[in-house]
Amino acid sequence: MPLDGGPVDDAVDIAVIGGGVNGTGVARDLTLRGLKVALFERHDLGFGASGNSSGMIHGGPRYLLTTPGVTKSSCLDSGFIQKIAPHLLFRIPFLMPMMRGKQSGIMLELYDAFFRAYDDFQPLKRGEPHTRLTPHELLQLEPGLTGDIVGAMTFDEWGVDGARLCVMNALDASERGAKVHVHAMVTALAKAPPDATTGRSTGYVLTVRDVLTGRTSRVGAKGVVNATGAWGPLTAALGGLPTSSVKIRPAKGIHVVFDRRLSNYGLMTDSIDGRQVFLEPWQNMSVIGTTDDDYYGDLDDVRATSEEVRYLVQGIARIFPAVREARIVATWAAVRPTLYAFGPNEDRLSREHEVVDHATDGAPHVYSMLGGKLASYRLFAQEMTERIARDFAPSSVCTTHKTPLPGGDRAANDGLLARSGAITHVASRRLVYRHGSRANAIVHRILARPTERTVVCACEPVIEAEVRHVIAHEMARTVDDVARRTRLGLGACGGMRCAARCGQILEAELGLSPGEGQRQARRFLFRQARMRVVAMGPAQARQEALALAELRSTLGGREDP
Repeated sequence: MPLDGGPVDDAVDIAVIGGGVNGTGVARDLTLRGLKVALFERHDLGFGASGNSSGMIHGGPRYLLTTPGVTKSSCLDSGFIQKIAPHLLFRIPFLMPMMRGKQSGIMLELYDAFFRAYDDFQPLKRGEPHTRLTPHELLQLEPGLTGDIVGAMTFDEWGVDGARLCVMNALDASERGAKVHVHAMVTALAKAPPDATTGRSTGYVLTVRDVLTGRTSRVGAKGVVNATGAWGPLTAALGGLPTSSVKIRPAKGIHVVFDRRLSNYGLMTDSIDGRQVFLEPWQNMSVIGTTDDDYYGDLDDVRATSEEVRYLVQGIARIFPAVREARIVATWAAVRPTLYAFGPNEDRLSREHEVVDHATDGAPHVYSMLGGKLASYRLFAQEMTERIARDFAPSSVCTTHKTPLPGGDRAANDGLLARSGAITHVASRRLVYRHGSRANAIVHRILARPTERTVVCACEPVIEAEVRHVIAHEMARTVDDVARRTRLGLGACGGMRCAARCGQILEAELGLSPGEGQRQARRFLFRQARMRVVAMGPAQARQEALALAELRSTLGGREDP
């Protein structure tokens, strides 16, 4: 890691690189301990695996036999996350049918015993104990199931919007003094020049480029945290650190999204190769997941393939055939930063996490965070922060498990909000889900500017006041950013009815050059179409082609989905 000369534009105690749930969680914990923090994310908060996960703060029963510590820590952290962000989590009861086959009776008994062991962890995450169901009882709950079913198990998990969880952690850190920069790419990491008195280098200099404006700045830091997930080895290489010390095995996972809830229960079954796949009711939609495959492609452009989509749909259709008649409106894909191991199949890799101290590489106070799960992000962030606090805040203690995230301090009355803001109950419920008690601030905007109660995105729905709020207060700088914070354009219409208006609002709120909002809307819409096209049948593909032709005539541009 070479020395870097010249003045810096700003200086902090710790620089965090990466705006996923681990990076934002560390930034929040460090800031709560009184340290001066800067966070840099080259894309947007929740752009990678955190915002494109299965959307569950779950215990992970499948890890119980091999790594029970992962299950316990996930359940424990799930309970803490429910306390600090109660508005953002929702219960998903799962059904797991058992099919007739060789030794199916024995397997039913084994699964019953297995979930009795999982029940020991349920109180940690406020989950209900499992229940063993007869085929008749199962079909009463979900009549759409089919096959020669001999029984079933139930178990509880909790859903979450991962992108909003990242935003809330970053927002809390920012409001406590951290400097959070989105679309800010760290292009170089070097040791600071030697101190004039001691002759020793006591920190680091990061060169940062604003991706949207091209402006470059330099930031000094006493310590650095590499929390870039699957990008971790690339980030370490920026500072000349050996990538052999940041070894991960990137694993791609995709999900398929349907336009409505197909069941009120999560369904879990085996796919054609014996892997478990699931269908879950998730917010206003249904989601099928997930794959687990080694990935060596472009981390900035991870997409599902038609083969992966067919694999997941086939697995669920075996027990729930109605899924074949449902309308797929989106796919999403991401790469897990799984801990490296040579030999095991991808879905047998550990979901443990690890902190790498680069002092042994000649870079004291530089750390890399590897592995981990969304469900135990707060615990991982605490472990990382306590390592840093030994040197920079030795008397501090962790409070992230009891300090509410923004909006999680008290319950909000969605009915009262609907009446006072003259908006629909559906819109108010979605506001409360995303913003908790801070939904009141958005209603206050409406009272001051009544025209902002206009619905911009009817699928979610998202009102204009919320769009303007996330631009003004939640660091949204593009249409994609607004979508991650509000789910604008991520419903059944794919943004066709709302992206252009969102672009206009962005242009006005941020003072962008004329036409930039329209260009952003066009990029968003074609990106959405590109993620959808792999899941389309012939009839839907023809409809999509007509919609895109109309889009080109309205917004112009030559982008190809």
